[in-house]
Amino acid sequence: MRSRKSHMRTAVAGFTLVEALTALVLMSLVLTALATITGQWLPNWSRGFARVQRSELLASALDRIVADLVVAEFVPPNRETKQPLFEGTEQSVTFVRTTLGPNTRPGLDIISIKETTDRVGPVLVRSRMAFAPGTSAQRVFGDSVTMLRAPHRVSFSYAGKDGVWRSSWRDASALPTAVRLIVRDSATGRTLSASTAALIHTQVPAACVGSSADDDCNGATDANPVNKSELSMDNDMRGGRMR
Repeated sequence: MRSRKSHMRTAVAGFTLVEALTALVLMSLVLTALATITGQWLPNWSRGFARVQRSELLASALDRIVADLVVAEFVPPNRETKQPLFEGTEQSVTFVRTTLGPNTRPGLDIISIKETTDRVGPVLVRSRMAFAPGTSAQRVFGDSVTMLRAPHRVSFSYAGKDGVWRSSWRDASALPTAVRLIVRDSATGRTLSASTAALIHTQVPAACVGSSADDDCNGATDANPVNKSELSMDNDMRGGRMR
């Protein structure tokens, strides 16, 4: 009777110490392999995700800048001048467009898109202010929005009807027909394929629309603001003629 009870206890006993240790070693090997694979895969995934995110932010910023530029208006800063308010350099562009935004009244805004620097590095910032005829020296912009950060940097160039790209557009009697946005990697200086251009729709003052041609309107459409030899296009998108 005793031998039978002893046999029953042995039959229902759990793992032996050797079996438990073996299972523990196997589980440790599996966990170590998973940790090694995850450690190699996760940084690559993080870099890929960050790269995709930067590309999306770049595309969104360029779309917004182009959307602003294509609706630039031929509006003089005051009654004393007939030149449009448009100031363009390689690092900034200032122009007038119709007011955009929820709960806004019909009107015009002065838009400033320029590169500045914060504690992190270069940033491209969009600012606005309500347009009012008067002196341009008293401009106080607000509603600033950071559009782009490193590693991307944007520079601007401008072309008139002659198709020659220029590094600046100031004191011109007409708006440029196109503004090119050249995107570069701030670390390598390489021009990226995301570079694009905006074709400005308006080329004459509103007063010239539907009116008989006069000297002022003809002068606005035949303007040649700067020396054509200032900047020419080459193969790396730094000058030349529009295609």
